[in-house]
Amino acid sequence: MTRIAVVDYGMGNLRSVARALAQAAPHAEVEITDRAERLRGAGRIVFPGQGALPDCMIRLRQRGLLEVVVELTKSRPFLGICLGLQVLFEHSEEGNAVGLGVLPGLVKRFPQDRFGPHGERLKVPHMGWNEVHAERDHPLWRGLAPDSRFYFVHSYFVQESLSIQRAASTTYGQSFTSAVAQDNLFAVQFHPEKSAVAGLTLLSNFVHWNP
Repeated sequence: MTRIAVVDYGMGNLRSVARALAQAAPHAEVEITDRAERLRGAGRIVFPGQGALPDCMIRLRQRGLLEVVVELTKSRPFLGICLGLQVLFEHSEEGNAVGLGVLPGLVKRFPQDRFGPHGERLKVPHMGWNEVHAERDHPLWRGLAPDSRFYFVHSYFVQESLSIQRAASTTYGQSFTSAVAQDNLFAVQFHPEKSAVAGLTLLSNFVHWNP
């Protein structure tokens, strides 16, 4: 039986992610854990997130999980969600924080003065449903319609250094990266656990993904 470990670092929407994974993969074992040996023993890793990146880094450090998470991003199928995408990069404008540095690039805040295609002022945070445009083929997009809609809640976005990492983009006053992929790692800015059928499809694809 596939065992999926959801990284527990003391913040984020852990249980809603675990419930969505259980629904997408009813034959898998889903465990929320902060124990290094349980994380290392899992077949797949999900790093969910809500909240501030500086707090995330503090909690990971306090629980002795920094090195473990970096190790897992390189050794087995790994899915980062929202803050779980941003923490993978080198540096964030949010609290001038240093991230895990797994991927090269920065996390930047949306400018306050933002306008949509019809001149409407756009709010920060970016909250609600928006289209995700897949920019290259990837097994996690299987069965999803082009420009499927997913649910977002965020004030910061990643500016990756290597465009080859970009797996999808979304427009909110500007185009920004909404998914990245590298080897066994896939991470998204949106929340698949809040994204109805499209989100469950992506999670199911992750469970069956063999990079």
